[in-house]
Amino acid sequence: MNPRETARLGRSAVSVTRLGLGTAPLGGLYAPVADDDALATIDAAWQAGVRFFDTAPLYGHGLAETRLGEALLGRPRESFVLATKVGRLLRPVRGRSVESAHYKGAPPVEPQFDFSYDGVMTSVEESLARLKLDRVDILHIHDPDDHYEAALSGAYRALGQLRREGVVGAIGAGMNQWQMLQRFALELDFDCFLLAGRYTLLDRSAADSLLPLCMQKSIAVIAGGVYNSGVLADPRAGAKFNYDDAPAWLVAQALRLEGVCKAHGVPLKAAAIQFPFTHPAVAAVLTGARSAAELDENLAMLQTPITAALWEALRETQRRHDA
Repeated sequence: MNPRETARLGRSAVSVTRLGLGTAPLGGLYAPVADDDALATIDAAWQAGVRFFDTAPLYGHGLAETRLGEALLGRPRESFVLATKVGRLLRPVRGRSVESAHYKGAPPVEPQFDFSYDGVMTSVEESLARLKLDRVDILHIHDPDDHYEAALSGAYRALGQLRREGVVGAIGAGMNQWQMLQRFALELDFDCFLLAGRYTLLDRSAADSLLPLCMQKSIAVIAGGVYNSGVLADPRAGAKFNYDDAPAWLVAQALRLEGVCKAHGVPLKAAAIQFPFTHPAVAAVLTGARSAAELDENLAMLQTPITAALWEALRETQRRHDA
């Protein structure tokens, strides 16, 4: 199977629910999650037909990968698509306590940026051990915002080698910005991108240039961060946007979008989770869940009927705001 076929497999694998499970919450993002609850969430996703799972060493400082590996152990390997990431090595720090600002209950190790060739090779070896696998379907360069040159000369070269060896099926990059992904698309040979938070009801900044370019280059786009860290799930003061407190003007815009949805009898969450599929470049949507109940809600939101009239009303609301 060549890389392009693997990228297409990623699309078909989530076609049952059109949803992939992102595992940052199962690594304790913002609040701890018990082992049993994490495993039950992954099992519920499997029972619902989800076959695309996204993880990273950063998520819970290895905890998400370990839990995902345990939950998928014994499942037919050809029946699911698994993506993980490189760019951070997990290392113990002597002489001081290490506690993550974002991941609660995580092991006391410190993620260290490393986009070098050797660092990537070590990262993959350690991820495979945690996942209890001998290969991954998709491998992303993770958030190389301030490390473009290292990502180019080190990480990308390592990903290409791993793809040639069959350890990796498809190679990509996962970022919370679209500009560097566009640069990657123009200069390098990627199979897919994980675009987080830049094609949502609130932030459509990737629509004008990156998404058309991905279609031209046959790069599959996986949309993450569809709730923009929470403000599109529950727009209120104190809601998160890009992992920080959302500014008041952004909360106000989310409330306007929620009002439009309510007028059409549709939850804001339903429009948020389905919106990325309105662009043909988007192959799959990732959403995080920390419990089986959250997963069930996401699936229900995905299956909620949305009329063309609501999509047009939402577009008009955003156009007025952007103007």
